[in-house]
Amino acid sequence: MSRPVLEVADIFRDHGAAWRRANVGHVSLDQMKVMSAIERCRTAALGGHVARCEDCPHTVIAYNSCRSRHCPKCQGTAAKEWLAAREADLLPVPYFHVVFTLPAAIADIAYQNKAVIYDILFTTSAETITTIAADPEHLGARIGITSVLHTWGSALTHHPHIHMIVPGGGISIDGTRWVPCRTDFILPVKVLSCLFRGLFLAKLVAAHRAGRLKFFGVHARLDNIRAFKAYLAPLRKIDWVVYAKRPFGGPKAVLAYLSRYTHRVAISNRRLIAADHTGVTFRWKNYRIEGPGRYQTMTLSTHEFIRRFLMHVLPGGFHRIRHYGLLASGSRAANIARARELLAVPVRSEQQDTSEAQAADEPCMLTRPCPCCGGRMLIIEIFARGSEPKHRPTPAPAAIRIDTS
Repeated sequence: MSRPVLEVADIFRDHGAAWRRANVGHVSLDQMKVMSAIERCRTAALGGHVARCEDCPHTVIAYNSCRSRHCPKCQGTAAKEWLAAREADLLPVPYFHVVFTLPAAIADIAYQNKAVIYDILFTTSAETITTIAADPEHLGARIGITSVLHTWGSALTHHPHIHMIVPGGGISIDGTRWVPCRTDFILPVKVLSCLFRGLFLAKLVAAHRAGRLKFFGVHARLDNIRAFKAYLAPLRKIDWVVYAKRPFGGPKAVLAYLSRYTHRVAISNRRLIAADHTGVTFRWKNYRIEGPGRYQTMTLSTHEFIRRFLMHVLPGGFHRIRHYGLLASGSRAANIARARELLAVPVRSEQQDTSEAQAADEPCMLTRPCPCCGGRMLIIEIFARGSEPKHRPTPAPAAIRIDTS
């Protein structure tokens, strides 16, 4: 896949310093770290290696990645590694996509309390669906959940919501059988919405009483518990958005879908169109419009674009992918094995990994073959951060132009 003409890194390198100066005192350390990582990603500042084909003189230089979870360039590899680890957990059952969304009034205060409110969003959405699933009137089973937090809308606005991938069924409460859900339905969204609203607001008030919430600017008055309860009162009377999509086509479709959600960042480089003195132009999807017309372009001032991008930087150490129920880390292996047994699925044989033994005898090489002849690309030099490689890359072939005028 070719490199996009314009990248978030280009915008940060060209305008990041001015933006930081204009926002002194209003930029968090986490945001500063993300900007620095993206600016330096795949440049000599992070070091890298040189590879040469063993069959021809083709030589390439590859710079190291920053591996920031907010970097548009680094998430493809991270997603592949994560999906490879999750493939063993897949069961031969339908999988559903369930979305829990916070109302705008909660999203407004969540931005000032990211770690606390995002954590409540994770726990209450998981508790909601596991509670309803365990109810004998609905499924009567223990289910598994993979939850992914997204905090953005397509226009980079603050829009916190949880994407869940849920197997279509679970292990009965007594552990003796697999309980399947209906082929096109998992749980009633109205019931999920009502319980989610109640659980979330209860935990939010408890967090306020414990002094875990902070309010600034127009929301400073919410420090008072009575004012806070009055602020929440209208939210108890509205429907909270919970959406359950139809099941996927099969395990491969689940993995493909997961790859689009688990390691997504606020905006990909391929959505960027232009950046100049007038601002940054990018593609976005207007969900209020049906059909092809929903795909539109938007131009923001450069400083506003950077502000919106950094709005979605998560607190350090905060996990945006979590597993619950049957897929909770401590008991996942045992639960998956039991589910396979109840579904009469053959147990996967553990293949001995000989890659380490082979690696000791094989020279280091790139996974991609030589673009010229298909030979192996052997790593011939590794250079440190801030250093330049001794070898030079093979020059790009001159374009051949034919004048037919």
